[in-house]
Amino acid sequence: MKKTISLFLLLIATQVQAIPTFEKLLELNNSIVVVNVDLPDGSSGTGTGVVVSKEYVATDCHVIANTLGANISKYDDAYKPIAFKADWKHDLCLLKFEELPFKPVPIRDSKTLQYEEDVFSISYPNGSNVPQPSYGSVKAMHNLDSSVIIRSDAAFSLGSSGGGLFDEKYNLIGITTFKSPGPQGFFYSLPVEWIKKLMKEPDAKSLKTLDIPFWAMPFEQKPNFMKVVIPYQNKEWDTLKSISDLWVKEEPNSPDAWYFLGLADQGKKDLKAAKDAFSKAEKINPRHVDAMMGLAEIAESEKDVTALQNIQKKVNQLNTSLAEVISNKLDKLK
Repeated sequence: MKKTISLFLLLIATQVQAIPTFEKLLELNNSIVVVNVDLPDGSSGTGTGVVVSKEYVATDCHVIANTLGANISKYDDAYKPIAFKADWKHDLCLLKFEELPFKPVPIRDSKTLQYEEDVFSISYPNGSNVPQPSYGSVKAMHNLDSSVIIRSDAAFSLGSSGGGLFDEKYNLIGITTFKSPGPQGFFYSLPVEWIKKLMKEPDAKSLKTLDIPFWAMPFEQKPNFMKVVIPYQNKEWDTLKSISDLWVKEEPNSPDAWYFLGLADQGKKDLKAAKDAFSKAEKINPRHVDAMMGLAEIAESEKDVTALQNIQKKVNQLNTSLAEVISNKLDKLK
């Protein structure tokens, strides 16, 4: 009862943004578990797991890697896995059980998502006793190893590793895994396609590994979508441009490569080049609101009311909050 009341109070505080109903969130809560680990120094740690079948719980490998052991718990009951599967490079692990008394979540392929689609995450951040929801939308989808890494603004924090990212119809679409450093958090989730693939792989033999997940590799070995974040946040426009130029050459059909190139050109005061890059990003993906907002800033600087009005109409169909920002720009110009 105490856990239900806590969850209800949380929903009251966030009901303006709420996607799931109270009843549905409680139902999903039954499929989100705590992953407990014993660390070599004698301490313990926790992460989050998602029940994806009657025998498997998905979590991030960095939650259990190089620990002395792991189990899951729910409602004060603990369950010990009989085996596990590991994709260390992609930071995805599956804990295997004989049969779990929890309902598996429905799964939707991550590749079918669209930019600005509403999503929410559920996890156990900061040692919480009940799963906590966080709300946002899909901001980017980055190609990686025949699938996509999902970037959303549904925030998560320590302890949320291995949590679930869901769509409006309560389908699991990703596993919450890592965030970028810096004040402007970019929150990334692993695709569910990797879960399906890992289920077919043989069991791992040991929790010990020297493998490093792709997102924790040295800077030079990180994917381009990660390399651009710090230069962007630090306003290092020359560095951002050089990385974005390379990214565009490697992935000419990536709207985000063109978007970050536009940000670099905009930072360097080359507005013509920035406008071209933002327009290219929008052409590739007509739902790329961030690129539209870049064009809106340029239109405002050029006092182009007509362009701003056209952008506002398009943005309003995808993100009403950002459309209001453009409306404010229009009011100032008028």
